[in-house]
Amino acid sequence: MERGKLELVVGLFVLVGVICLGYLAIKLGKLELVGGDYYELQADFSSTSGLKNGASVEIAGVEVGRVKKIGLKEDRAQVVLGIQDGITVYDDAIASIKTRGIIGEKFMELSPGGAGERLKNGETIVDTESGIDLEQVISQFIHGSVK
Repeated sequence: MERGKLELVVGLFVLVGVICLGYLAIKLGKLELVGGDYYELQADFSSTSGLKNGASVEIAGVEVGRVKKIGLKEDRAQVVLGIQDGITVYDDAIASIKTRGIIGEKFMELSPGGAGERLKNGETIVDTESGIDLEQVISQFIHGSVK
């Protein structure tokens, strides 16, 4: 009887531990089990070098969404952004690819605009700025082609 009780307690302890680990993995990985309260915007860039799916989208240094998908549309890179509901982005917004630190991760910085009309789900941010390719700048400097 005591052995069965001990096995039951150990089994419950292990189950609670597995549930806690799963919860932490979801929270730390910033995964979404349900669709979330997001709307999607698109932006086309000449280069998205270094930007990855799941990168943060920020306005004034505050995370307001995530990069959902990066693909190729004709000869340009198309980025799909998931923006939190309640965050207003206007059609005169500017999307820029930035880097944290010198060799840090890439993220998307939005200047939300304000003079135009509000962008709705699936619409496109027209003004974009591709990130600086550090390898290209260093290569130009080394080979003497910097002007």
